[in-house]
Amino acid sequence: MQGILNDVFISAQRSQALMIPESGEGFKSGFVALVGRPNVGKSTLLNALIGQKIAITSPVAQTTRNRLRGILTLPEAQIVLVDTPGIHKPHHLLGQTIVKNAIGAISSVDATVLVVDGSVFMGTGDRFVAETILQSKVPAILGINKIDMLDEGAEEILASYDNFAAEHGWQAAKFSSVTGEGLTALQSMMCDRLPLGPYYYPPDLVTDQPERFIMGELIREQILLLTREEIPHSVAVSIDQVDEQPKITRVMATIHVERDSQKGILIGKKGQMLKEIGTQARIQMQKLIMGSVHLEMFVKVQPKWRSSRFQLSDLGYRVE
Repeated sequence: MQGILNDVFISAQRSQALMIPESGEGFKSGFVALVGRPNVGKSTLLNALIGQKIAITSPVAQTTRNRLRGILTLPEAQIVLVDTPGIHKPHHLLGQTIVKNAIGAISSVDATVLVVDGSVFMGTGDRFVAETILQSKVPAILGINKIDMLDEGAEEILASYDNFAAEHGWQAAKFSSVTGEGLTALQSMMCDRLPLGPYYYPPDLVTDQPERFIMGELIREQILLLTREEIPHSVAVSIDQVDEQPKITRVMATIHVERDSQKGILIGKKGQMLKEIGTQARIQMQKLIMGSVHLEMFVKVQPKWRSSRFQLSDLGYRVE
C-alpha cells in the first residue's frame, strides 16, 4: 500500500512539474515580504497585486495571523508575495507567535516592502519595523499606501517619507491598493530586486495555500466585519470537512471562542448572527471555487486557547 501511495505522490509531482515552464533568458524570480504595522493595507495590497481576493481584509487590527503567499507572474518575472501579520506589541502567546512569524519572514526573502499608511505621518511602529528590516540587510522598498486618502498636509507627509527613504537608501513607491494607482511602478521596483531564477509555480497559480485555509479565513473575515470588538481577537476557525460533490461542495466548520458570552454573541438572537456570518462567508466561498457551497458552522468554547501552545498548534498556528 505504501508503495502505491509513493507512486501516486511521485506522479503528482511530475504532473505539477510539467505545468511549470522553463524560464527564458533574463527571467527573474524570488520572494518579497509585505511587512508593516497593523492596518496599513498589506492584505489589500496583496489582493490588488494578484488581481483577486486571496487574503481577508477588515478594519480590525491584526486581521492577518499567518503568512500567506500570493503568486504574481509577469512576463519578465515571478514574484512570490509573502503577506505577513502586522507587527505589534503582543499580549498573549498567539500575539507572540504572530509577531515572531512576521519578523522571521523578513530574513527569509529576497526583498521587502515596508508598507506604511501614507495618509498620516510615520509613527513609532513604522520605525520599529524599518529598524528590523535594516538589521536584516534585506533589500527594501518603502511602500507608501493610501495616497487616495491624502488631504491637507499631503506634501509635508509625503516629504517626510521621501526623506526617510533617502536617508536609508531605499526607493519609495507611492500607491493606492484601492484604486490601483502606482502599483505598476511598485511591481517594477520589486522585479529590480529579484535575482535571475526559474518559475517556482505554474504561471496560472495565484496562491500556494490550500482551499481549506482560505475558506476558514473567509469565515473569520465575516466575524471580524459583523461582530462587536470583544469577539475578533478571540476567534479561530477550523474547516473540519470539505465534501466535493458534482453539483455542490459541502463544508463543515467550527468557530472557536474563549468564553460562553462570546459564543452567545456569535450565535445571536434566534441564531441570526451565525446565519448572517454563514450567508456572507458562503457567497465568498462560491467565488473562490466558482461553484455552489453548502456551509454548516458550529461554535465551540475553548477557554484561553490563545495562550495554549497545544491549542494554537492544533488550530494551525506555527508555534516555535
